[in-house]
Amino acid sequence: MECSSNLRPGTPGRPQRAGNSRSTRKKKKRRKEMSIKHCDKHDCERQRLYRQFCAALVAVILLILLIILIVWLVLRPTRPRFYLNGLTVACLNATSSPASYLTVTLQATIAARNPNSRVGIYFDRTDAYAEYKGQQVTVPTALPVVYQGHLDVSVWSPFLVGSNVPLAPYLAVALAQDETAGYVLLTVRVDGWIRWKAGAFITGHYHLRVRCPALLTVNGGQGSYGSIAGGGGNGYFNFQRAAPCVVDV
Repeated sequence: MECSSNLRPGTPGRPQRAGNSRSTRKKKKRRKEMSIKHCDKHDCERQRLYRQFCAALVAVILLILLIILIVWLVLRPTRPRFYLNGLTVACLNATSSPASYLTVTLQATIAARNPNSRVGIYFDRTDAYAEYKGQQVTVPTALPVVYQGHLDVSVWSPFLVGSNVPLAPYLAVALAQDETAGYVLLTVRVDGWIRWKAGAFITGHYHLRVRCPALLTVNGGQGSYGSIAGGGGNGYFNFQRAAPCVVDV
């Protein structure tokens, strides 16, 4: 009795399929390992480029900071110096009834000096005004915009005017007492913005605040004998002396 078989002579059936399966699994595993290695290689390349970029950025920032530090140490810009050289009083009248008001007309002579030998100064948007015991008594007067070169001096002579400025009652009393004593202390202020210039480099704006004390004698130091209306002119108020100013930048 003959038995028929679909298998070819000499070709085993199931063992052949098992061998093929193992070979296929090995190939897939090898491809997967190669794919993982390929991806890891690209990730490493990206990380390397990222590290190089970060290192270059940090180096550039440090270089810029070092240059700024060197320039600052070499140039060492110093704030400008201000002097109140004169203060002429054309009018200083206070009234106390029914309310306290002050009318002021002054002319100040203000000098500013640039003490830097390598740095220039731009004076931008600078105003001057007068104060009495912390209260502003004149409107701000704009000073001319100027560039001050190395070791240069600039002089301004602005008029400082206030008309019927309301005064607190205690300030009106204090002004009357000062006039009676023969001395009145005003403050001339300069407020604005400046820029430093070193070669072709110009900085941003810095806030300039100047405070100049102005001591006035009343009637030659004799005082007004209690009168609250001082008047002015004809030497009634005299500027005592030039004084250095306090400068804050």
